[in-house]
Amino acid sequence: MRHLLAIAAVAVLAGAAASNDWTQFRGPGGDGVSLEKDLPLEWGKDKGLRYKVALPGRGLSNPVIASGRIYLTACSGYREKRLHVLCLEESTGKKLWERQFAATGSTSCHPTTNMASPTPVTDGKAVYALFATGDLAAIDRDGDLLWYRSLVGDYPKISNQVGMASSPILAGDVLCVPMDNEGDSFAAGIDKKTGKNVWKVKRDRSINWVTPLAFDYGGKAAVLYQNDKGAWAYDAKTGDELWGHKASTTTIPSPVKGDGVLFLTTGGDVIAVKPSPTEKDAKPLWSAKLLGGEYATPVYHDGKLYGVTAAAVICLDAKKGEELWRLRVDGKFDGSPVIANGHLYATNRKGRTYVVSLAGKGKVVARNEIDDTILATPAIANGCIYLRSDKYLYCVGPEKK
Repeated sequence: MRHLLAIAAVAVLAGAAASNDWTQFRGPGGDGVSLEKDLPLEWGKDKGLRYKVALPGRGLSNPVIASGRIYLTACSGYREKRLHVLCLEESTGKKLWERQFAATGSTSCHPTTNMASPTPVTDGKAVYALFATGDLAAIDRDGDLLWYRSLVGDYPKISNQVGMASSPILAGDVLCVPMDNEGDSFAAGIDKKTGKNVWKVKRDRSINWVTPLAFDYGGKAAVLYQNDKGAWAYDAKTGDELWGHKASTTTIPSPVKGDGVLFLTTGGDVIAVKPSPTEKDAKPLWSAKLLGGEYATPVYHDGKLYGVTAAAVICLDAKKGEELWRLRVDGKFDGSPVIANGHLYATNRKGRTYVVSLAGKGKVVARNEIDDTILATPAIANGCIYLRSDKYLYCVGPEKK
């Protein structure tokens, strides 16, 4: 019940998000948990797929789904200077529209990543797409451009030669944009209707790939930004700093929330911190080894915290940090695990999805092979699981009758 209420609260903040949609990076609450039931447990490249859609270019961004439509981004062309925003019909995968933009910022990056790494966010009425070039576009559900900004045009000192991948999120009518980088580094709250800054906060120069997290802070809508020096919460409406925690936190896995506690990764460790309006930098409740993966963000569910490393799925007691169980898995997990209907889904780089039952001491119930390189986090919506590679979007689920 607490989780249902939490998703409902975040849905109000984000606009029109429904609990069975997947509206941003790691789902409607930004927590990697779906309320969907009766999801597929087994599939393969030739079975269990509703459809497979060819994509126009590379991308690490996750698909987002709302009001019967799927939105995702891609990049193509010489040095990935062509930026794409696509809209597909959720039930069939049919392309409804596509918009293309020319990159205005640098396209230099590590070969593993690309310009379509940030995941877009939607409120069901529009989609807001940020690219690693600093290009930011708002497009309505019918494909009409609402507004566009070149953040590099506005702030020419933005620089990150290895690529940017932090995703924007919505908090009510404010689009919260993370722009930590080696140059003009900042966090911004942007009016989703006009594209103009509501607030802008200077940040330390830092190469960073963490996505912000919306959470309730003493009755205020707060947004948590994390970098290598710690995590800071800002008022989503004003940008005022509300709370902070200094620590050597990681720059890839994102922060996690659960039952009033924030879980921050620090290298191979994870720390639990309870933000308080009366204590600006609380001491950690506990610290646990080996849960923080290299890339994957942990996921909280029903009093437990789950993490995926290159060797294991690990379950911790979220109140004490004690390890409850671990299961052997194999492969590099670039995307993060997600949970639905008592199962954890984790997809490794080779396209193998481990399905783990969370009952008892946990059990791997399926190893599903797609035979494609998957670096994006799975998305879940309306009875289906979505997996994205550079070439295809896979919809895992029963055929539409």
